[in-house]
Parts: sequence; C-alpha cells; structure tokens
Amino acid sequence: MSDRQSCKSDLSDERWALIEPVVTSWKARHPSVSGHQGNYDMREIINVLLYQSRTGCQWDYLPHDLPPAGAVNYYFYKWRDDGTDRTIHDLLRWQVREKRGRLADPSLVVLDTQSLHAAAGVPAAATGRDANKKVPGRKRGLAVDVLGLVIAVVVLAASVHDNAFGTVLLDKVVADTDTVTKALVDQGFKKTVVDHGKQVGIEVEVVARNPADGGFVPQSRRWIVEQTNGILMLHRWLVRDYEHGTASAESRVYWAISDRMSRVLTGTSTPAWRGA
Repeated sequence: MSDRQSCKSDLSDERWALIEPVVTSWKARHPSVSGHQGNYDMREIINVLLYQSRTGCQWDYLPHDLPPAGAVNYYFYKWRDDGTDRTIHDLLRWQVREKRGRLADPSLVVLDTQSLHAAAGVPAAATGRDANKKVPGRKRGLAVDVLGLVIAVVVLAASVHDNAFGTVLLDKVVADTDTVTKALVDQGFKKTVVDHGKQVGIEVEVVARNPADGGFVPQSRRWIVEQTNGILMLHRWLVRDYEHGTASAESRVYWAISDRMSRVLTGTSTPAWRGA
C-alpha cells in the first residue's frame, strides 16, 4: 500500500486479504519476459477500479497519486479476458453464501433486465432503443440468487428483446453451475425463455403482476433482483454505460458486486452517495 491519502473506496487490509491470493497467483503465472515485476502494486490497481466504479471518474481525471489509466487498463483487460475478475467474484460469492448457511451454488435464480443510457463515445453499432421503456442505449441482464448475489450478467443493445437476454442468461447459468433447477422471471420474458429453460434443465416460472396493483410494487421472491440493481446504482460508473465493449460492461458489474461482497464478509459498510 502506498503512502498516499486513502479513499473511501480503497480496499482495507481485511478486504484485500480475501482476494490477494488470487491476484498473487495470477501475477506468478504471468511473469514479465524481461523479469520486471512492474511499477505498480496490484492492490493499488484494484483500488483504482473500485474508485472509478464508485465515483464515475473519467480516466483522464484520475487523481495523480493513483496508478495511471494505461497501467490499470492493462490489468482490467487481462483479467476480463482470462476470467480473473469472475474468479474473484465467484470465490467471494461462495464465501458469502456459506456464511449465510447456504450451499456454495444456488438452486433458484431470478432473471431481470435494466435499460441504461449509453455514453456518447459508445459505438452506435453496440446500442439500440428499448421500445418499451423508450431508453436509447444498452440493456443489462442479471441472474441472481435468493440473496441477490450475481450468478450471471449479460450486456447487449437496449433494442434486444428480453427473450434473447433470458436464453443467454440461462446458458450462462448452466455453464457456471449445475445446481440451478428453477428461474423466476417477469412478464417481459415470454414462452421462448420457458421453452429454452426446458432444454437446459431449468424450470422457468413467469411471475405475473397483480393487475390491481398501481405503481411499483415489489413482487414476492422477485424483488431481490431489484435490490441488486439498486446496489449497482451506488456505483456511478454503472448508472450509464461508458464501455465501448459489452464484455467490459459485464466485467464492471462483477467488480462492483465483488466490492459489495468483500464488505459483507468483513463487516464494513458501503458509503452512500450522500455521505461521500
């Protein structure tokens, strides 16, 4: 850890201890050809990712006492492409579930999508318009367990129908774990998702909204995914989609939830915007 003034988003010693073995192991498997160990501490690299996630700070406006954007980008893309971000996330998720007295992997997931405006620099070819919510940009699909922990995430153009999100999410869930047998979805998901669920061994239940309800009313068992969407909104980088590639947008979600889970495991709170 450097001597710089700490930020509220920085990893504490206890939080760093949870993920340090994964990062140290990765570093040992990827030595420099020249034998150079690098100028930046791995903990500081992750601190930048968490700082940017929480604040929404542009790359060119990062504080000068943090590692530069080029160095952070290098590791972000490496960890995104080889799945290290997902490895850290999954290890933390298993620990949180076991701490709550549950098996490492779930038997039930909840699916949902959320439309987001895209930043001006996001390629038009990777965006679209959500015809239902009238939002131009991208759509983020989540599969979460009953604790609201992310099992799978997919980011596509906002114009893509929820059916496509549902099938991709189910495929990702099956690829990640063989324990899930049921998925709950809202009425935006249609028969296509139900039928695909049968093909991959997951019963898909469409939870119908009570027509007598007015406004937003949390639905039994499905409300947990809305809570997860709310947690993501604490991370200003995720309020709007700034990433050129959808894989990077998905990686950002894993880092944000890893941040949250490391706090849960160490008993530290997440600062709210009002307290920032």
